[in-house]
Formats: sequence, structure tokens, C-alpha cells
Amino acid sequence: MNIRTYSPADFNAVLNIVVRSHHFDEITDAILLEKLEGDPGFNSAMTFVAEMNGITAGFMQGLVRDVRGEKIGYIKLMGVLPEFRRQGLARGMYEMLEKQAIKEGAEKMRIYDVVMNYLMPGIDPRYTAALCFAEKMGFKRFTDTSNMHARLNRNWDTTSAEEKLKKDGITVCRADGNNKESLMKFIDTHFDLWRHEVEVAFRNDPVSVHVATEGDVVKAFSAHSANNTGTGWFGPMGTHPDLRGKGVGNILLKRCLEDLKQTGHAYAIIPWVGPISFYSHYCDAVVDRVFWRVEKSVKE
Repeated sequence: MNIRTYSPADFNAVLNIVVRSHHFDEITDAILLEKLEGDPGFNSAMTFVAEMNGITAGFMQGLVRDVRGEKIGYIKLMGVLPEFRRQGLARGMYEMLEKQAIKEGAEKMRIYDVVMNYLMPGIDPRYTAALCFAEKMGFKRFTDTSNMHARLNRNWDTTSAEEKLKKDGITVCRADGNNKESLMKFIDTHFDLWRHEVEVAFRNDPVSVHVATEGDVVKAFSAHSANNTGTGWFGPMGTHPDLRGKGVGNILLKRCLEDLKQTGHAYAIIPWVGPISFYSHYCDAVVDRVFWRVEKSVKE
């Protein structure tokens, strides 16, 4: 067994490993690239491949995020070809990853739920091998979260609702260069962990961000297609307390769902959901997947 750091020349072999290790997920070359170099925190010193008998058989990507003053180390992606499992490849890569994470100041480790850029917000328990690995490495389950699924075969028009908001001085529109500065100020103040995803959504054509403004000040937003390229991924979305209860979130949600419908998606994925009842009520979304969030203290 040989474990070394990842290089771009390993991309196709890693794609094969990740695809074969995640049969409940759609992994394309675009998504893998997004998770690797597309992450602003990509760390080559924490991204490994494992070779066995001359074959690239395992992969593990890690990084350390500063999450509001707390340094957390993550396994962002991992996989071992089925025919090479139970031979110590994952353990070997993880031990190197954890050592580097501690060196970079991490006090705890988590698996998959990497804020800003993630494939899934925890371990899908159907990936039994991943659960067993986490347990062996000392991780403990601390909470669950879920993704929801909303079918798009309906009318999402919000024109009449937007006209009512205008009477209260609230305007809803697609974001552009004219309101980006106000939007980013709003996000930095209230939803700082979502800045990267909104920046990504701004690079789409058309911009996949919608905003609600009072005067020239952005006070709510929604975005889509900012994570997991091509999958119909909704979010993030946030509303200032001043605008809550006015139907703004409903409008912003439906504007994004209409965008996704127009680009050919049959359904939207609403990930890492907090207010399940909100999405159930406004777009008939249903819980589609559940994820276990696990962590391990490495504080010395």
C-alpha cells in the first residue's frame, strides 16, 4: 500500500473511485472538479490517494474551515474501490489527514457536512461502509439533517404576489451588478457562511440569485445552482427579520424553482433543511434523504 497526496493527473482515477463509492448520488466530472479545486479552501496537503498493487484504489479529501471562529477539520469526500476494502486504505489516509488537520489547528473532525461547498450534509446511512468506518475512527453521531425533494411540474408564477409587496415598498427581482454590493453586505452581516455559494450563483448565466429590496437595500435573497453543478440544487436563502411574515420567502423560493423548471429539471433538491414545514407548505416538498452528522474531538 502506498499513500500519497493527490495531483491533477489522478482526476480520472479518483472520479472512478468516487462514482463507484456513491451509488446513491450523481457524481459527474464537473461536480468532482467543483469539490476539489472549485473549493476556495482546497488543501493539497489533506487530499490523498491510496495505491494497491499499482492501482489507484482509494481517495480521501480533507480540509480545515474556520467556522465563525472555530476551526473544524473535515473529510469532504472519500471512497475505496469495493474490491480493495478492509485492507486499511481508508484508515491509512484518515490518519494522515487527521494529523495534518490538527497541525492546522482543528479541534474537532466531521464527515461530509462541509459548509460552503459539500456533496451531502452528513453520511447517508445507506452508505453502511462509511458509517462503519466513522465508528472505527472514533466519530460519534450528534444530530441528523435531511434533504427535501420538490417536483417542478406546476405553475410557479409570483407576479400577483409581487405586485402586493410593491404596495409595501418591497421589490423582488433577479440580482445583478446594481444590487450585488448591497446583497453581499446583507449576507456578510446576517448569513456570512453563505457568501461563497452566492458568489458562485452570480457567475451563472443568468445570475441564479433573486433578491427582495426596500428602497436600494437588499433584505432577502434566494439562490440556486450554487452547489453540485447540474443537479437542481436550491439554496441558500435568507430573509431579514423585518421582512419575515410578509410572504417574501415564498416568492423568492418559487422564483428559483421556476428557473430550475425552465432549465429542464424535473425536481429541485432542497438540502440541509431547517424549516421542513415551510417547504412542505409552499412547494409540496417531501423529505427525500436523511443524513447522520458525526464528529470526533481531536483537541489536545
